[in-house]
Amino acid sequence: MNYPPTVFIVDDDPAVRDSLRWLLESMHLKVATFGSAEEFIKFYTMHMIGCLVLDVRMPGMSGLQLQQYLSKQKHSLPIIFITGHGDIPMAVRAMQAGAMYFLEKPFEDQVLLDYVHEALVLDKEYQQSRIRLTMIQARISNLTEREREVMDLVIGNHSNKEIAARLGVSIKTVEFHRSHMMEKMHATSLIELVNMTMEAAGDE
Repeated sequence: MNYPPTVFIVDDDPAVRDSLRWLLESMHLKVATFGSAEEFIKFYTMHMIGCLVLDVRMPGMSGLQLQQYLSKQKHSLPIIFITGHGDIPMAVRAMQAGAMYFLEKPFEDQVLLDYVHEALVLDKEYQQSRIRLTMIQARISNLTEREREVMDLVIGNHSNKEIAARLGVSIKTVEFHRSHMMEKMHATSLIELVNMTMEAAGDE
């Protein structure tokens, strides 16, 4: 299912939600609003793309806690924090945890719009990376156990002769499995293979 890029607004103040919705929809952006972090969590899935405009202080789960939750779930949704009670330590925590921006109310409409457009571009890049990662993981899953063993040793810079000795098979057998492994991984070189496995490992 394809999800259109959406600006997700999470703020416990209905007036703020309505104001931000009007501003963003006036720029023909798709908007979804939520009165709490818990409400957003029930709605959001990792397949949805866009960005998150998030209030810091809310009843129940705070904005910073929601940021931490999304990070643990490996959701890469870009976050723009807004608050009327911001302080430097809070901003530092948010930015160190990966937030794109931290805006203190009141802020200029154009500043938020610029940040949102930047965040949407960034999430499009994230989405392309997620698609590539899923594709690499699928290729690895399609390898036989022996092909996976050969791949691990190839990545470890072992020669076919060394691999044959380690696995107790002939060099010709290693060449056979290595050829099939490279074909299944769609890798044209050792460097390309290493880069793909590093991408896959980085998501674990």
